[in-house]
Amino acid sequence: MLRLSKKMLYAIEAVLDIAYHAASEPVQSREITRRQEIPRRYLEQALQQLVRSNILIGVRGPRGGYRLARERRRISVGDIVRVVRDLETSDDPILDAGGSELGVKVVRPMWIRLQEGVMNELDNVSIDDLCDNAAETDIVSEGRKNLDFSI
Repeated sequence: MLRLSKKMLYAIEAVLDIAYHAASEPVQSREITRRQEIPRRYLEQALQQLVRSNILIGVRGPRGGYRLARERRRISVGDIVRVVRDLETSDDPILDAGGSELGVKVVRPMWIRLQEGVMNELDNVSIDDLCDNAAETDIVSEGRKNLDFSI
């Protein structure tokens, strides 16, 4: 069942943070924690799953951190939601074999259609769209302010 959990919200915020604040160096998890006030225990688990799912790339070493695995316009919020949804192990009553005839033949199909509609909407929102929204609301990108183009 699709529901907004803290883990899902933190994962979306973390990917957006990496995309929005990225510079030439990978974004370190402690920087994401500082900026987004995400507890590290939630963040590290989500970041590792996002790496395994090819949304992020983990860079090892003292100056390591995380980068996007592909262009931010090619990562949708739906991609992130699917990764976290698979991480969360709560039982989905929609998949339960039992139930009344009305529940199985009417209510569950309606609920599945609603979830599919929400996922379609989330698939149409890219991380690039969210970065544009952040810029429009005058949120300063730490990565961009650190770029120096002088010769």
